[in-house]
Amino acid sequence: MRIGEEIYPRPTVLITTVDSTGKPDVATFSFVMPVSMQPKYIAFAVSPRRHTYSNLKEVPEFVLNVADENMLREVWVAGILSGRDTNKFEVLKLEILPSNRVRPPRVAKSPIQLECVVEGMEEYGDHWIVVGRVVEEHIAREEFTPILHYGGRKFYIPGKELYAEEY
Repeated sequence: MRIGEEIYPRPTVLITTVDSTGKPDVATFSFVMPVSMQPKYIAFAVSPRRHTYSNLKEVPEFVLNVADENMLREVWVAGILSGRDTNKFEVLKLEILPSNRVRPPRVAKSPIQLECVVEGMEEYGDHWIVVGRVVEEHIAREEFTPILHYGGRKFYIPGKELYAEEY
C-alpha cells in the first residue's frame, strides 16, 4: 500500500500553472483540501520533482480546475505525462480560457475553476503543501459528478468504479 491510499477516495483536480516565460502546464492532483471559507483558501500537496513545483517557484499562481465524470482521460494523461517534455494541452486537445486575475489559464471543460495566488509553500516529508488564496471563482455548472481517486489507476464516480487503463 502506498502513502495516500489509506485516505480515499479523494477529489481529483487539474492544476494549471505557468513558468516565467508564460508557458502553461496542467497536472493532476488528488492531495487537495479546502483550508478556509472566509476568506477562501485551498491547499494541495506537490512533489518537488514535479514540473508544477518548478512553475510555482517561478510564478506563484495556479488555477484549480475541478474534474468531472467526463474528464477521466484528461485526469489520467495529465497525471502520467511530464510538462517538462510534453505540451499536455496539445496532446489532450484541452481548450483553455484566460484567467481574470492570475496568469495560468483555466480548463474550459472543468465545471469549477478557482484562480489562486500562492500564500505559502511549506515542505512536509517528500511533498510541499501549497496554500492558495482564491481570488476569482468560475462556476460553469453547479451540478456535476466529480471524479474521485482511489489510488493508482483506480477512480470512482458515485455508483461506479473506473480504471484509467481503459483510456
